[in-house]
Formats: sequence, structure tokens, C-alpha cells
Amino acid sequence: MKPSEHKFSPAGYSAQLRQQDGTDGAGSVRPVAGAEARDFKQLAEDIRSYLASPQGLNEEARREYNETLNRAVLGFSRERDRILAMIADRLIRLRIHQLDGYNSPYETLAEALFAEVIGLNVLELVLRHKEGLEEIQVVGTAIFEVRGGTAVPSVYRFEHEREVERIQQNLVLFNNDRINPRKRWAEVMLRDGSRVTMTGYGYTSKPTLTIRFYTVKSFSLDELCQPAYRTINSRIAGLLRQVLAARLNIVIIGPTNSGKTNLMKALIAELPEQERIITIEGRHEMMLSRDFPSRNIIEYEADEDDQLHKASQAFKLALRQSPQRIVHAEIRDEDANIYVRACTRGHSGSMTTVHANTLEDVPEAITDMCMLDGRGINPDRLVKRIAQYVTQVGIEMRNIGDGRRVISRIGKLAWEGGETVVRNWAVYDETADDWQYPDPDVPELTARLRQRSRMVME
Repeated sequence: MKPSEHKFSPAGYSAQLRQQDGTDGAGSVRPVAGAEARDFKQLAEDIRSYLASPQGLNEEARREYNETLNRAVLGFSRERDRILAMIADRLIRLRIHQLDGYNSPYETLAEALFAEVIGLNVLELVLRHKEGLEEIQVVGTAIFEVRGGTAVPSVYRFEHEREVERIQQNLVLFNNDRINPRKRWAEVMLRDGSRVTMTGYGYTSKPTLTIRFYTVKSFSLDELCQPAYRTINSRIAGLLRQVLAARLNIVIIGPTNSGKTNLMKALIAELPEQERIITIEGRHEMMLSRDFPSRNIIEYEADEDDQLHKASQAFKLALRQSPQRIVHAEIRDEDANIYVRACTRGHSGSMTTVHANTLEDVPEAITDMCMLDGRGINPDRLVKRIAQYVTQVGIEMRNIGDGRRVISRIGKLAWEGGETVVRNWAVYDETADDWQYPDPDVPELTARLRQRSRMVME
């Protein structure tokens, strides 16, 4: 059983720490010089150090403990209760029940210390309405809330940027990281997919804090057809299933928070369970092993700052691990060439996302990235090759006015007359709130399916 599955006992945990740091089991502790005379900030620093440095935990227990601290900071109620109990127990051990002359709006000293060491200041008020909250974006003292893919100014804001910096220091402290004049950024990633990105003065003009919550477990194409989402309809779902069966390479584009990752997971859910899939991401966000535990999936987490673990190295290893499909979270500069090679050398049915304004721009955008390595490549030939073999089917996502995320366009990319063209198979009409089908027969897809059927029979 994992540590998180056991009933948490603050007293038991404290007893374990006492046993390891030389205190006895009756609750006596080594004297703390001037404990009764400490002011609140000094006591807060003691609590912060205590929480950040538990003694004697093995690596797995430490990882579980840090996860609890991170989730407590990010507003998860169960973990908050655990840490509040630990703070209360620490005060009992220090024999501190109150501070003379200190007044606070909290009912107990433990709650006041929790708010200082763990709490998110005014963001606590934002988290009271966490239902549907996808991101919290902080720029200086300004706060923005993202719901339904749309960022709107919050009614709350910080009084001073120092309060943002304190939250940053709490988060990095509990991850053995740092954010200071030498390293002015940090990231925290939780195993459920929640992520925090922070920058400090000197890297950005103001301290920033972006909290992205993991709000979706997994989707299927059928779920995306439901009234609650209406990202697609049943006809679009059938079209996408045909694309998967035909093993055409797919590229997805769209702005941030338009649902690209959720769509990719829904497409993966439709694949046969026996297919071997390899994913390459900068951060584990799709969480395929968690949502599809019985699948034959290898997930790479590439680190572009580490020469030994960059995306290009992950690709090299992945190609030797017999993948049937490669799922690349996002094509970036240095791995563009190797993804192109993978798609043209036997790994049909692969998927990726690209930053591009329109589907017509995608082959040229990938070509520009491929050219960065300085090799002598004819750009026109490369654009043609990518349009024909790498980005065979393009899917465009969009956020529409009511907060919905929809597939706004599906088309077959081709090369005609020296340029990329897109033959639209489905286009979303926002006025009619429905999809139009300019080419309802989809002859290219029908031909590909027949070809795949013959290959399977042979």
C-alpha cells in the first residue's frame, strides 16, 4: 500500500521524527532557546524549516511527503488538513500555545502559521471557488482566473509583490529547488498533472506565478460529443476513428487551453490496446500510464537543459523500442528533423502538435525548425515531403464565445502547384453552431482505408 493510502496520523508522524532526532516518546523536546519570546515571523521560519526538513525519510516517503506539501500549498483540502495538524503538533512539542501581544484574524496560532507558511495569501479567496478553475495567473499584484479556456481579471489582487515572492519561496523550498538572483525561475509538477511555473525579478519585469490545475482525468470521443462539452459531434467522431484506422499522421494546432491535449488523449483511447505507443513530452501532462494502466505505453519526459536527456535523445531511444505510433506533445526546434524521419520511416499514425496560425502554415513552420540544424536541405522539397507524409491530417482547435472548445477544422494536407493546400473535410460554422462538410465523400481517406485493409490481409 502506498503511503498516501494509509490514514495519516500527525502524532504518529511526530513520534517517528522524535525517535529519529533524539527526543523521547513522552513528548519532551530539546529546549528551544527563547521559544516563548519568539515573535510570529521567527516562529513561522521555525515551522517552515521543520516542514521542509523531515528527518529519516527514505526516497519514496520523501517524495510522497513533498507531494503532500505541494498539494497543500495549491489548495487541496485533504493535504491542507494534514499539514495543519502537523503544525499544531509542532506547537505542542514546543509548548507554545499563544504569542503575547500577537493578534490575528485566525482562531488558532496553528491556523495563522499555516496561512503564513503554506497558504496562498489572497489566492486563498480564489481557491474557495475552485470548481471549474483551470489556471490561476499572477503577474505582479494582478490575478487572472482561467475558466472554460478564457482568462478574466480576478476581483482579488495582492497588496504587494513581496507576497507573490513569499509564495514562490514556499513552493521551491518544498521541492529542494531555488529561485534567486542566479536562478530566476522554477517549476513544480505534481503527479496528478497540476503544474506551477514561477519567474522572478530580472527574468521578467514582475514576479509571476502560473498555477495550472489538472482538471480532466481522460476523455473519449463519445464523451466529447456529449452536451456538456460539444467539442465534436458523432459524425466528426466517426471521421476521426477512420483517420486512426487508416494510420494517417495527425497534427493538431490551436491556442493555449483549446483542448489539444484532451483531444490527443481521446484519440489514444480509441486505439487498439495491443498497440505499442511511445510519447515524448517536456513535462508529463497526458498521464497515459495512469489513465490507461493496461496499455503498452512508454512515456518520455525530455529535458532540453540536459544534454543527455533532450527530446532528440529520447527520439533516438524511442525508435529502437519498436513503437507502432509516436505521440509527440509538441514539435520544437531541435527535434523537428527526427520527428519527420520517424513519420516517413514506418511509424505511420503518429500524432503531434505545432504552434501555427493555420493548417496551411504547418509544413512550412516544421520546415523552418528543421533548417535550424544548418544542414543543406532544399526547403521546397522538405515542405512538400512534410505536407505529403508527416502532417497528412490537420486538426484545428478553437475556443468559442461560450467557453466551449471545439474542433473548428479537419482537413487533408496536400502539395499542389508548389504550395500547401488543405482539403477541408469538416469546418465548424459558429453562426449555425454546427459543422459543414465540404467534401463529404473524403475519397483520400476511403482509399487509404482500403489500402490498410489489403496490407492487414496480406
